Amino acid sequence: MGQDIKVDPEVELSELEAETQPMNAASGPASGTENGPVKIKVANEETEAETAKFTGLSKQELLKVANNPGWVRTRWALLLVLCVGWLGMLAQAVVIIMRAPPCRELPEQSWCHTGALYRIGDLQAFQGKDAGDLAGLKEHVPYLSALKVKALVLGPIHKNQKDDIDGTNLEQIDPTFGSKEDLDTVLQSAKKKGLRVILDLTPNYRGQQSWFLPSQSATVATKMRDALQFWLQAGVDGVQIRDVESLWGAPSYLAEWHNVTKNFSEDRLLIAGTELSSLEEILRLLAVSRDLLLTSSYLSASGFTGKETEELVTQYLNATDNRWCSWSLSQVGLLASVVPAHLLRLYHLLLFTLPGTPVFSSGDEIGLKAAALPGQPAKAPVMLWGGSSSANTSGPVSSNLTVQGQDGDPNSLLSLFRRLSDLRGKERALLHGDFHVLSSGPDLFSYVRQWDQNKRFLVVLNFGDVPQAARLGASGLPAEAELLLSTHPGRKEGDRVELDHLSLKPHEGLLLHFPRRGLTGAPALPLRCPGPWGSGSFLSLF
Repeated sequence: MGQDIKVDPEVELSELEAETQPMNAASGPASGTENGPVKIKVANEETEAETAKFTGLSKQELLKVANNPGWVRTRWALLLVLCVGWLGMLAQAVVIIMRAPPCRELPEQSWCHTGALYRIGDLQAFQGKDAGDLAGLKEHVPYLSALKVKALVLGPIHKNQKDDIDGTNLEQIDPTFGSKEDLDTVLQSAKKKGLRVILDLTPNYRGQQSWFLPSQSATVATKMRDALQFWLQAGVDGVQIRDVESLWGAPSYLAEWHNVTKNFSEDRLLIAGTELSSLEEILRLLAVSRDLLLTSSYLSASGFTGKETEELVTQYLNATDNRWCSWSLSQVGLLASVVPAHLLRLYHLLLFTLPGTPVFSSGDEIGLKAAALPGQPAKAPVMLWGGSSSANTSGPVSSNLTVQGQDGDPNSLLSLFRRLSDLRGKERALLHGDFHVLSSGPDLFSYVRQWDQNKRFLVVLNFGDVPQAARLGASGLPAEAELLLSTHPGRKEGDRVELDHLSLKPHEGLLLHFPRRGLTGAPALPLRCPGPWGSGSFLSLF
């Protein structure tokens, strides 16, 4: 047939067109009877599919099935499994909590414990101008804040007529440096940047004897007591006095002035400075109070070897049991004037990572060195801000010796200072952690700083002139540690270092860290220096 025919579900054949009807028999008597109409019924597939869809169980059917004894038993079994599992996890959590070591209480710390102090003894030298003053100091507060130090030790700036006690007024600022209003402005600017300000009140700082004559001690003491109250009331955060070894009856006076300071506020600080390096003499001054901060030349007697430095540090910490320490190489001088140039970076790492407060002088962060003419005392060198000629040099200054030149160099001493200062103020292990001395190779000084659940810091210092193998494998340390920084270029931060095969370059210092749990079953390390950094004879690193 020539075309398709669409058929309704129910039609009669008689209604179809003639050519589509069935052929009839021949007409006539012989043809038989005629076919009647035939009905055809076609199923609607879509309709049947719709009726065949599953409509789900009704509420009554579900309730009937749910009450089936089999389903009831299944539900109770699943609920029992859930309860047992929950109780098991709860019991496991309780066991873990009970077996875990308790967190140690954080020690009470003053602001002076949380970072370095930065001394600016000569305003003119620091500002690098012919006439430096308090107004000019305000411009450098952002730079000082970027060093991440906690306080400025400023001056002396009071009126002092050389060797004349009557012409010395500890409560009046020398007009050369500005006025009290200028100092108030500096205090406000420093406070906005989170910096404290300590004022140096060493009386006769322009004269031969810092404390005048021994017969004038009582007069000086009265002036000092009045000046302490005056400046603390004016808003300074503390007072520094230097050369206390030349003050007759120093311990009794220090005790009195310390009481004045603490009676005003526990938040105020008294710093004493001395050029003494004898531990016995230093302990005599420290006996005044456990809160007295003392700067000295103690570390400068080390001979700058690893073994001697280790002995000095451990002896000092053990002798000053349970008191906070400060670390410097002199009461006022620059590091580069005391420490050999090749060890300068290593000593920055040392001072920032020992337990206690590091104290620096302006210019230490760029390696500035004091220049002195033969037969004359060394003067504070002019701070090298830019590359122009300086008062303490004979010509142009190399850019790698200036603040401007070192500022953008990640391998500069200034960058190292900032990095260490930032870490010292943030990491609990460096803030108040335990101190463990490790056995290591010849001319090495190695130690670990740790605090409770926090990560541990490993410091390895090579004072020698040749490469040294640290040999730390038997010290209870993990197999590896992550490198945080090196005092020398060439190592990459974040590298994994195998401690069994650790080798240091000549005069190199490394700062590494590792998590609290580095090795299961590691032996405990002896705490060589108990004090505010430890609570027992043996503490595990893990």
